[in-house]
Formats: sequence, structure tokens, C-alpha cells
Amino acid sequence: MFSRLREDIECIRERDPAARSDWEVLSCYPGLHALIWHRWAHRAWGANLKTLGRFLSHLGRFFTGIEIHPGATIGRRVFIDHGMGVVVGETAEIGDGCTIYQGVTLGGTSLGRGSKRHPTLGRDVIVGANSQVLGGFTVGDGARVGSNAVVLKPVPAGATAVGNPARIILADLERAREDAAAKMGFSAYGVTQGDDPLAQAMKGLIDSASGHEHQIALLWHAVEKLATVSRELPAGDCVPEDAHTSEHFDADGLSRMVK
Repeated sequence: MFSRLREDIECIRERDPAARSDWEVLSCYPGLHALIWHRWAHRAWGANLKTLGRFLSHLGRFFTGIEIHPGATIGRRVFIDHGMGVVVGETAEIGDGCTIYQGVTLGGTSLGRGSKRHPTLGRDVIVGANSQVLGGFTVGDGARVGSNAVVLKPVPAGATAVGNPARIILADLERAREDAAAKMGFSAYGVTQGDDPLAQAMKGLIDSASGHEHQIALLWHAVEKLATVSRELPAGDCVPEDAHTSEHFDADGLSRMVK
């Protein structure tokens, strides 16, 4: 018991630069307190003392603001940072080395009893603040879930999930995407310090479309000029009635819509 507690304190001090001493972690970190309450509740639950397990879980929620069902399985060196509002469902499984921030829900989307309703987090998963992971699927080892993401499907190992509903950014494609993104003028959110990928992609497409319209208008002006100089055909006969010989593309207006 005490060796496990020492391990928990060490992992918190490793991941939180604000932790200045073992005593501060032991006395002032609700995430650690919630894990201690959960171990007692989980032990009672496993001994078929269901009501006692639920009562201990309820006390842990009252004192820490973190609700962990006594049936949930939690590995070693798990760090719940800040923790207020965290909810972990009955069939949830949290692997070794995971980090969970405040407001996270590991919840379910079905009402069937006895089924795997809640997610499984692999080893070393990071779940950002206020994100919701809902369903009986697996988030692979080393995966990242961005803040405020709503994850409704499996996340491969090493991947990043961002957005609502979450988009999956595969680890082995991140560098290629960043190279392509640089050409379009955006970077994928959750990988760099850039903006939301959809908004930035739209901005890149708008700029590209604006440039294309400008080039097309220049081409039609050139056709008109050549027709006038050669005097073989009237300029109007060379240019179709529906040709855009002037620019009407409101790039700035569309850009404001996606900001």
C-alpha cells in the first residue's frame, strides 16, 4: 500500500512542475485522494460489497469532486490533474501512466447491463481538459485526446483526437500533413500551435480560389486584347457571354465567416 502511494507521489512530481514537495502532493492533490478512495471502494466492490463500494465512492466524490465508479479499473502511476468534474464509468479501464485533466468524462452511450459501456485507455494516454470519451472502445497506447474533444470511436496508438466529433490525426502521417499544411498556410490543431484545421483549411482554399479567379480574369483580358489587335474577330465573339472578365470573389468576406 505504501509503496503504491510513494509511486503515485513520484509520478505526480514528475509530471506537475507546480508540485514542490511530497507533503504538498499528499495533502493538497485531490487527484491522489480520489485514487486512494477508489482503491478502497474497488476492493469492497470486488468482495461483492457493492453498497459499501458505492458509498466509499460517493464519499470520495464528496471530498474531491472526482467521481470514479468502484467497478472501474485503474492502473499504476495514473495522474488526475486538478480533477474537478472528472467522471469515470463502471466498465472504464485506465492503463498505466495515463494523465487525465479536469472535466473529463469516460462515459457510456448504451444502457445495457453487463456490457462493456465505457472506454479503455491504453498505457500513457493523455486526456485533455473537458474532453468526453464515450463508448466501449479502446484509446490506444500513447494516444492524445485534445481539450474539449468528443471521442466516439477508437483512437489508434500514438494518434491524436481533436474536435467535436473528434477527428483522428495519425502519428505516422503528422509530419506529412504538416508539410502539406505549410503549403496551404495552416497547421493541424493538437499537433502544433496553429488554429483549428478546418478553419485554416477553409482559409487556404479561399486564398487559392481568389488567386485562380484573378488568373482567369487576366487570361480573358489577354484573349480580348489579342482579338482586338488582330482585328480578325470582334472581341465579343472571342469571349463567351458567361466568361468572368472581372473579379467578383469576396475572399475577405469568406475569411471572416470562418474566423
